Amino acid sequence: MMPFGGMAARLQRDRLRAEGVGQHNNAIKYLNQDYESLKQECIESGTLFRDPQFPAGPSALGFKELGPHSSKTRGVEWKRPSELVGDPQFIVGGATRTDICQGALGDCWLLAIWQFGEWVDVVVDDQLPTKDGELLFVHSAECTEFWSALLEKAYAKLNGWYEALSGGSTTEGFEDFTGGVAEMYDLKRPPRNMGHIIRKALERGSLLGCSIDITSAFDMEAVTFKKLVKGHAYSVTAFRDVNYRGGQEQLIRIRNPWGQVEWTGAWSDGSSEWDNIDPGDREELQLRMEDGEFWMSFRDFMREFSRLEICNLTPDALTKDELSRWHTQVFEGTWRRGSTAGGCRNHPATFWINPQFKIKLLEEDDDPGDDEVACSFLVALMQKHRRRERRVGGDMHTIGFAVYEVPEEAQGSQNVHLKKDFFLRNQSRARSETFINLREVSNQIRLPPGEYIVVPSTFEPHKEADFILRVFTEKQSDTAELDEEISADLADEEEITEEDIEDGFKNMFQQLAGEDMEISVFELRTILNRVIARHKDLKTDGFSLDSCRNMVNLMDKDGSARLGLVEFQILWNKIRSWLGIFRQHDLDKSGTMSSYEMRMALESAGFKLNNKLHQVVVARYADADMGVDFDNFVCCLVKLEAMFRFFYSMDPEGTGTAVMNLSEWLLLTMCG
Repeated sequence: MMPFGGMAARLQRDRLRAEGVGQHNNAIKYLNQDYESLKQECIESGTLFRDPQFPAGPSALGFKELGPHSSKTRGVEWKRPSELVGDPQFIVGGATRTDICQGALGDCWLLAIWQFGEWVDVVVDDQLPTKDGELLFVHSAECTEFWSALLEKAYAKLNGWYEALSGGSTTEGFEDFTGGVAEMYDLKRPPRNMGHIIRKALERGSLLGCSIDITSAFDMEAVTFKKLVKGHAYSVTAFRDVNYRGGQEQLIRIRNPWGQVEWTGAWSDGSSEWDNIDPGDREELQLRMEDGEFWMSFRDFMREFSRLEICNLTPDALTKDELSRWHTQVFEGTWRRGSTAGGCRNHPATFWINPQFKIKLLEEDDDPGDDEVACSFLVALMQKHRRRERRVGGDMHTIGFAVYEVPEEAQGSQNVHLKKDFFLRNQSRARSETFINLREVSNQIRLPPGEYIVVPSTFEPHKEADFILRVFTEKQSDTAELDEEISADLADEEEITEEDIEDGFKNMFQQLAGEDMEISVFELRTILNRVIARHKDLKTDGFSLDSCRNMVNLMDKDGSARLGLVEFQILWNKIRSWLGIFRQHDLDKSGTMSSYEMRMALESAGFKLNNKLHQVVVARYADADMGVDFDNFVCCLVKLEAMFRFFYSMDPEGTGTAVMNLSEWLLLTMCG
């Protein structure tokens, strides 16, 4: 079973979320460090803060390329800004609302960073790794400015060490500092409504960046004939339509963060095109000369630039009320070997066991951008904590997702986990562009109003990870995880008397039970293992004493801890029924069931469990190869029936909630 500590931690986390903890305005205190308390301690003691949770030293740098024996870390010294320059500043030249944090440098500082669906406050001290008197990693062009180095340290702490930050992508940083969802577009293979996508993103307050690919190291920051810089990050700041020579011209505004070096082609500062538009538009749109920001036609933009990145911000990160915001839903999920890690559609036997999420798109877009009636939504799938696996040889899994339309006749029905047959009969309506080993994959999708199922998965089955799935919809929508309602179809206890039992069975029982005419746990184990040994088509290690005790506890009505004739007959009938179910679901006739075959077998036996319970069942009853033999299958059913019957006895009104005292709780758990 799941360790009690793990269950308690999950309940605690759910309780905190219900209180709003983890939101932008109520961030989680990372590692339970409280900035104000730590600051007060430092003031009272008159000492500078040293972070015990991320101590300055080799362990904070890394484990391989930045490990203690690496030449890159030889001679590293940890110094505070005041030991490096005479007048250290947090930000030089003032701060705006888009800066990371406002304020002067202190002995410790706090920053909210978004991590896997929650905002966390990260506290760091200002001891920074240096070599030969200079910062080892990120630094500012202004030698007295330290915000970027301190921000990097907070990010390194959040990820375990500095080395965890290597090999990341720009979009990861985009997301972790804004809580947004990033999309990437290849402008040489753009969607047909690329202009509409850019316009809508700007209306939502999204952050847009564009760049020109380089073909060799010599291209890096090389300037083209019309003064665009290759391999350089530009930002997109506006998109406008103007009347030009009797027609409509689409213009896009770009900014070079250098503050200089601007496009010199059509619609650049002072170009002749500005003389042929309405003077009011010209006055509104024209920019100061050589300030780094410039207009160009959308056609030229698509021809000159190679790549566009859009970071769509969540509502809690936006401050302007007039922005047209996405509606967002965030779900946490897990892929666990044998229960919820089914791999991609290439593996039809297991694909259906992946977590499933339903999106109900109720209204079409206000401004569809073409004649098609459709609903826009963005799906983003992010795997969690995979960078920390590098230390033990792990890394990112290859992940993706597929979107299926719910058949019209099934729409509006209960949110039940769809089975294998559905996916064998239905093709996906949309999917991630590719399965790739990035932390996150995302796609913006447009489909007609209706109900759809999103199935996130790793490419190969049996790959374990935690993930979050974020769904951004233009209009309000209903989104829910598809999972079974936990239930048990328990037959009424058999009304059997000794007169109902066949003579042959009575004779067998008498021979097995002996003079006392009752079967003990030990005798039951002997009987069952003799019987099961005759079934050569079953693979089994035999029933253990613990499993036989569970059977006796389930059937023992008089508290004798032994089974009489009638009790043994009822148990025997159950086992024969379960044997039929086992053989029915042992599809390959291997003598064992796979863990996903067991999921269907449990349902045939009357037990519907949700994904979390299936994970627990597989962890408890499957072997290392995710197989379940007959004795473990029976043990699982016995345990489930006993637990359900006990719960129902404590909840006679069928409210779904049972109240028990300590004695009853101990009785339940000790007997189980």
